[in-house]
This record gives sequence, C-alpha cells and structure tokens, in this order.
Amino acid sequence: MARKRMNLFRKKNNKILVLILLVAALTSISWWISNLRPVSASQEKAPFVIEQGTSAKQLAKQLESSGLIREDSIFTLLCRIKGVEAKLKAGIYYFSPSMTPEQMIEKLLQGPEKDEKKITIPEGYHTSQIIDVLVKNGFGTRERFNAEMQSFTSAQYSFLNDIPNGENRLEGFLFPDTYYFSVEEGEHSIINRMLQRFSVELTTEVRTRLAEKNLSVFQWVTMGSLVEREAAKSEDRPVIAAIFEKRLQIGMPLQSCATIQYLLKENKRVLSLKDLEIDSPYNTYKHTGLPPGPIANPGRASLQAVLDHEKTEYLYFVAKSDGSHAFAKTNEEHMQNIRKYQ
Repeated sequence: MARKRMNLFRKKNNKILVLILLVAALTSISWWISNLRPVSASQEKAPFVIEQGTSAKQLAKQLESSGLIREDSIFTLLCRIKGVEAKLKAGIYYFSPSMTPEQMIEKLLQGPEKDEKKITIPEGYHTSQIIDVLVKNGFGTRERFNAEMQSFTSAQYSFLNDIPNGENRLEGFLFPDTYYFSVEEGEHSIINRMLQRFSVELTTEVRTRLAEKNLSVFQWVTMGSLVEREAAKSEDRPVIAAIFEKRLQIGMPLQSCATIQYLLKENKRVLSLKDLEIDSPYNTYKHTGLPPGPIANPGRASLQAVLDHEKTEYLYFVAKSDGSHAFAKTNEEHMQNIRKYQ
C-alpha cells in the first residue's frame, strides 16, 4: 500500500515537473519570439555608424541603446550564428525601428552605404582646425558649426558640466578618430557623434582613476590637451604629464609654451619675451594652476598619460629639434639643456 502511494506521488511529481519544464520552454520561446519583432512600426530610417574595430557584442549594445532592437544578447547570438563578426565593415548603415534583427543583419552582411566620407581627425587639433577639415570636405559651414556647438550642454552630456561659454566651447571634447559621415549629415549630428565618441573613453576604470587623483573630467581633458600639444614622442607623454602634476602640487607655474601658442594661434619654435608677457589666464608663465580650459582635442594616449604616469624627479623639460625632450631636475640643468638644444 505504501509502495502504491509512493508511485502515485512520484507520478504526480513527474507530471508537475513536466508541466514546469513545458511552461519554462514556452516562456523562453515566447521571450525569444517577442525579441525578434521590430521595436515599432516607424519606417523612418536614420544613419547608424559602425566605427572601425567594433565587435558584434558592442554593436548589439549600441543598437539596443539607440532603440533599434529589443534585446542585445539575442542580436549578438544571431550575429554569431550568421558569421557577421568576421564580415562586419565600418561605415554608415541605415536602420529603422520597423526592421527585424534578421533584416538588420542582412544589411550588415551587404556592407555599408556608399554615400559616405571617411574623415580622420588627428590628435591635438584645435576645434577650429577640426571645423576646417569638415568644411573642406563638404560638411556644413563654419558659422553653423560654431552655432551648433553652443547647443550642447551638460543636460545631454554630463561631462560638459564645467565648460565655459564662448567660441570653441567644446575644445577638448571633439574626440580625434576616424569617422564615417553620411554626405547628407548635418553639423549638429557630426558634433554629436564626436561627443558620443568621447563618452566611450569615460569607462568605469577611468572614472575610478579620476576620483583617486581628485580630478574632474574637465581638468583631466585640460591637462591631457597640454600633454598632447607638448609631446611629439609617445615616450615623453607620461614624463611631461608627471612634471605638470608635480608643478601643480608645489604651486609652480606650468610654463607650457603650448598655452602661449594657443593664444598666438600659431606654432613658434621659440617664444619671445614679449610672447611670455601676454595678459591672459591662458598664459601659464604668469599664472599658476591649469589654464581656463583645454587648448586642443587630446587623443587617448595623452589622456591616459595624465592618469597612469609614474612619479618623476624631473621638474623641467625642453624640446629638441627632433621633437623629443630633454628633462632636468634643477633649473641649472634646465638652462644647460636650453643652451644645448635651442
């Protein structure tokens, strides 16, 4: 009798287990199918840019955050099944919320649209130089770019919290990189793309290091711009960053020639005494601390040098004719280097 009850109990439990598994399977299938549906019925197509080196996983996250797909993990899996990652090409693609993930993958396999231009923005360019590159390549006008730069605020990008108003107010935040712009892309969209690219650099690790060094994003970019304009050789960047930090700590003027050149709007190999007397908060020979803002748009290497340099015993540096620098611990050594290299 007990054995019979036990068998009935087992059969009942097996039925419950089968029912649970069936419900779970149906729920999983339903979730899968729902996430393969388009996000909406809107057929309005918008340019979606895939930068060089983007992985399928990164792409999926970008599509989800842009509201073009429902679930990034499903899209990533579909890309793996279809072999998209090995065939993914940088460029501009046009997607609409009415497209299914499979339709988007088919577009990816076909390759980017042809009505695009590849534009490379070098590290260390001033904002005015970046605008020149864009205008010369047929994108907008200088007046419209300057006007659109005024429209971006910390409400859209929190890292713009401390930027001053005025001309070239986005100096430092138009991230140097290779971009693919649609030939019909407007000034606002282009600037927005560059700001989005800068935001990629603000990783959790970077924010942690900024907090450890008690630096705001604005101060970080300002310091990075000085390093970018001073260091022509990659090996010099961390040393120059360390010297600037040391000077700030002891209250010594940064004495960056690059800030004077920013005021002069030209690169002079040797500055005159008159140049060093220019009355401006950007004159780091007359004023201690950082200048009021970035003097160029720094690349990743210079920004990284500000965060990850080692301490140095040097306090001075002078440029050599080949672009490298001679470093010195004392003013006497520094003056010897000046006589030797300039």
